[in-house]
Amino acid sequence: MECVVLAAGEGRRMRPLTAKRPKVMLPLANRPMLEHLVLAARAAAINDFIFVVGYGEREIRKYFGDGSQWGVQIRYAAQRHQHGTADAVRSVRDLVREPFILLNGDMIIKTKDIAELRKCHPPCMCISTTDHPGDYGAVMVENGLATSLEEKSKNPKSSMINAGAYFFTTDIFDIVERVQTSSRGELELTDALLPYIHEKNLTVHQLSCWMDVGSPWDMLDANLRLMENLSPDIQGTIEEGVSVQGSVIVGRGSVVKSGTYIEGPCIIGTNCRIGPHAYIRGATSIGHNCHIGHCTEIKNSIIMNGTKIPHFNYIGDSIIGTGCNFGAGTKIANLRHDHANVRVCGKDTRRKKFGAIIGDDVQFGINCSINVGSIIGSNAQFAPNSYVSGCIGENAVIR
Repeated sequence: MECVVLAAGEGRRMRPLTAKRPKVMLPLANRPMLEHLVLAARAAAINDFIFVVGYGEREIRKYFGDGSQWGVQIRYAAQRHQHGTADAVRSVRDLVREPFILLNGDMIIKTKDIAELRKCHPPCMCISTTDHPGDYGAVMVENGLATSLEEKSKNPKSSMINAGAYFFTTDIFDIVERVQTSSRGELELTDALLPYIHEKNLTVHQLSCWMDVGSPWDMLDANLRLMENLSPDIQGTIEEGVSVQGSVIVGRGSVVKSGTYIEGPCIIGTNCRIGPHAYIRGATSIGHNCHIGHCTEIKNSIIMNGTKIPHFNYIGDSIIGTGCNFGAGTKIANLRHDHANVRVCGKDTRRKKFGAIIGDDVQFGINCSINVGSIIGSNAQFAPNSYVSGCIGENAVIR
């Protein structure tokens, strides 16, 4: 069976993390989120994939190639201009030969749900439940059929939502050709579902587990979820005097120096230097070629490749891009004094604890203080003793 994965979007809500990479290539548990989707589908006996690519497609093609490294076949369809999800589906018309699975590329879904979706009667839409359905397409269901679909309503009638996973026949292609531009200026796949709903033949499948990774702070929840059943694997060097608790992975060529304390789940990539006397707390993933140094504490964070956090730093509940450097004593706050939800550029993260979103190649001088909920664009530079708060754009220089 063929599986089409929609992976063409930039993910503007993920800026600045997507300034230099497509959204689906953002790392979760030290793998691109798209790779987790491929692995879940492969375990459900799907080995023929079609990636719809556009923004940053070169990185996707370079990483996945023809899929042989994963024992699958990967073909590509280019969506040169991102005109919406219905337009993305149009792009694979000449590649799909049979009933197929369609997945959004920015979600976490379990193998067993993909396997059960294959057994459903097409057309089928997967649904999940959420406490904020207004952020998605709310679905009304009766006797196993979708009866209505409201796209991002302010007053949704249901807590059930469209989860962005489908099982279609090739009939869908004739329908998407008739879709008109929506009020948002896009050709939307949800509009192609309406004829099925009116004909009362759009079946639904309730997912047992689903996570949307639509905003940067969602990455922390997804990172934790993907590391819940982590199997310990120490391929690097652990010096005497290191304490490792719980499930921890240390990649080849990495060295964890004496006095360091690591609490799992935690993943440390290849060729990293950790410690001495570092404290790495649970649900942290550290990419390749990173340096986490003396008396530095990292908690529940994603640290991307090549970043250096070398002396007396604290990073909590944050996402840090590639190639960043933190001067000695630079720290990120992650809790408001009033214990209210943290807001980022005015948007509620629904998290009591959240630190900062930092783009690629950001440079901090010594003793900088980064306030809770800050977002910093790529290539920004900060002088020693800077106080950083709010939304800082790309290439900013704070003297």
